[in-house]
Amino acid sequence: MLMRKYILAIGMIFVSIFATQAEVGKITGGSSYEMPSWFADSFLDMEEDVQDARDENKTILLYFYLDGCPYCDMMLDQNFKQGENLAFIKKHFSVIAINIRGSREITMRDSEAQTEQALSKMLGVKYTPTIVYLDENGKQVFRTNGYRNPTAFRSVLEYVTSKSYQNATLSDYIESTKKSTQGYVFIDHPNLKTVTFLKDYDQPVALLFEDKDCTECVEFHQKLLNRADVKAELDKFLFIRFDAYSDQKIIDFDGKVTSARQMVKDYDLNYRPGILLFDEAENISKIDGKLYSFHFNTVLRYVSGKHYQQHETFSGYLHERQAELLEQGVDISIVD
Repeated sequence: MLMRKYILAIGMIFVSIFATQAEVGKITGGSSYEMPSWFADSFLDMEEDVQDARDENKTILLYFYLDGCPYCDMMLDQNFKQGENLAFIKKHFSVIAINIRGSREITMRDSEAQTEQALSKMLGVKYTPTIVYLDENGKQVFRTNGYRNPTAFRSVLEYVTSKSYQNATLSDYIESTKKSTQGYVFIDHPNLKTVTFLKDYDQPVALLFEDKDCTECVEFHQKLLNRADVKAELDKFLFIRFDAYSDQKIIDFDGKVTSARQMVKDYDLNYRPGILLFDEAENISKIDGKLYSFHFNTVLRYVSGKHYQQHETFSGYLHERQAELLEQGVDISIVD
């Protein structure tokens, strides 16, 4: 299958239309925030930063952010400014902030100096916050795209510090280290179907991946999936849920035998609840981080309405959808 990987740009480009469309509609919910003062005072030469981090027995953590991004603000506030993860991060990581639209020059290992914006594009950073981890040689060893709550983020931090990425996926690592039998119990939803045979199905399909260790799934169901507007968008999809830890046989769109566990690995889906969106048997987008209703509904429309055929990237369609609503006098909250 020729897979089209149009990845959802979480938290990106939601303020650019505001100035020109304010007279008919407005966008609310953008956040104003500052980076913590304890972040590394870097000259953005990664070879030197990696050496300094190695001398302190730390790992480089690159925090890619966007001004105004509410997901970035929440991630910083809960993990880098306060909370139970703060001391752990300070002990084990050297944190460097990178503005995905910034103009500062940064030099990565074995590359020429380029702007923060150019680097973000080169690394395919389309979510904010995106967090990239570098090993002692300056090589990227893991990344997460989008917001993680403190519990989920702690699992990521421990996964990286233990270097478990060398022989296990994050999903397998969490499954093997969580010993408690108590956990998330799957919640029913009227749109969810039980289907394991996907061959030749060419209509819009949303595959939801949850597991017993999911720390965001209850809120996902209660605050997002229960909304009438979200249900209306999901009505356009065959909506299927899989247990991300399951090895039960699934016949995929090409007729090949796979499993939920294998799909999570193949599509590098390391957030729960994670969603893969397909149309005409092709993977169009994935949701690999927390989304509020506007961004969630818009990516569903991007796929079900086949807007990906006119817009190569989701951000292009997001611009168009925002402008359409604002012109109609509709106010858009990006944190609802």
